[in-house]
Amino acid sequence: MSTISMAKGLFLLAWFAGVTCAGSSHKSDKPRNFIMIIPDGFGPASEVLARDYVHWTNNKTISLPIDDLLIGSVRTRSSDSYVTDSASSATAYSCGIKTFNGAIGVDDDNQPCGTVLEAAKAQGFKTGLVVTSRITHATPASYVAHVYDRDLEEIIALQEIGYTHPFGPQVDLMMGGGRCYFIPKNQTGSCRKDGIDAMKLATGLGYSVFSDRAAFDKKQKLPYMGLFTLGHMSYEIDRKPTVEPSLTEMALKALDDLYDATKKTEKGFFILIEASRIDHAGHANDPAGHLHEILQYNNVMKEVTKWIDAHRDSPTIMLSTADHECGGLTLGIELDAPPDYWWAPQYLQQSTASVELLAAEYKKFNGTGEDEYVKNLYSRYGVKNPTTTELADAKKLKTDSNLGFVLAQALNSRLGINFATKGHSAVDVSLFGYGKGHEEFIGSHENTEVAGFVTKKLGLNLAPITKKLKAQKDWVKNIVQPQAGDLKKREGGRLANHHH
Repeated sequence: MSTISMAKGLFLLAWFAGVTCAGSSHKSDKPRNFIMIIPDGFGPASEVLARDYVHWTNNKTISLPIDDLLIGSVRTRSSDSYVTDSASSATAYSCGIKTFNGAIGVDDDNQPCGTVLEAAKAQGFKTGLVVTSRITHATPASYVAHVYDRDLEEIIALQEIGYTHPFGPQVDLMMGGGRCYFIPKNQTGSCRKDGIDAMKLATGLGYSVFSDRAAFDKKQKLPYMGLFTLGHMSYEIDRKPTVEPSLTEMALKALDDLYDATKKTEKGFFILIEASRIDHAGHANDPAGHLHEILQYNNVMKEVTKWIDAHRDSPTIMLSTADHECGGLTLGIELDAPPDYWWAPQYLQQSTASVELLAAEYKKFNGTGEDEYVKNLYSRYGVKNPTTTELADAKKLKTDSNLGFVLAQALNSRLGINFATKGHSAVDVSLFGYGKGHEEFIGSHENTEVAGFVTKKLGLNLAPITKKLKAQKDWVKNIVQPQAGDLKKREGGRLANHHH
């Protein structure tokens, strides 16, 4: 029986009796490395969506790679809402505290909190961030930056490279999107409002900086930063492999490079890997984009477990859990005849693009034959016979931000699924684990407990990091906290004060 099968078979016994199941045959008492994988916006229904689709394409496949890794669940509320956002949730995972929605590495009083990545760096571990969003987005930012508002990505970029971080560079490798926040405003595609060239600054701080597939495919010496797109990286369904690496490719490159850099040292590494765009497709109510991001996440999980098994000389533990659910996805409709209830995953097989890509292409269209163009648009999305109303609605919203939702709703109605919201929900998220000592975290947990488990397994201490950050009073006042005239985050809404 395989290790994964043993873990699955003993799951309920372990849950109720407190026994442990073997995660690996490593002889060391503690892991040297910790891999944290966050599938942003990934809820239980999203897992079923992908599993049923895979089963429909091959009836012999009845489970996903992650199904054998399930060890529990995580509760996700923030300090000011029962429905968290990515910033407050990632801060819970990195700092071990509840904070307000929008907070990046700060507490309810806008004071910085030490993160597991910073603590690992301080103790000699190598560190990494690998995402498919902008590298300055909420989840990766919360592991290394400190600012009261997640939207201040210009500030976050400079902290991530160590230019305005009190401790200097904290991350040994970064890969993802978001180059627009690292180039000055006079360059095409910049998101900055100033003339700062953060790519140049990063080079001056010792980073090798690259932005194309050719450089990715070459061996890079730590520290390095690879930013492959101006904004978020492409959805997996839209990705061009010759231009952008997949999340799996980035993750394995990062693990190999961190392993090579630490195999002869006392300390190992800590890395955050985020399947960022599961969440974005949930916000867009886009089942096709959502599906292929989830399938890519499953592939990452499969390959990471294989990597752990292949590197038993450097014991590694992996935890994976979402920051929250996104979209309020439900699967199934009522029928007027048997089998009474139904959803039809086969329609997803005909989808070849995300609504983001299709809407962007249509907005640029200015040729003749628009009716045929719109029919083909629907066809590429998997809707082969759009109704007259659906065609008219798309044409009416050609340049409107809601065009994507019109396309998505057409496919959702044929699938027999529904999204309850274009935002997040309060649903608990699944917890997965593998490697040295993961079985010690079986059960249902608050999101703040994740950071505690990381610190326990790697022997970290967050308190002195927090103390040192807070001691940088000018930095806290001028960069971390709201400035005069800034719109302050809502205060007084902490859930601890609510009794209804």
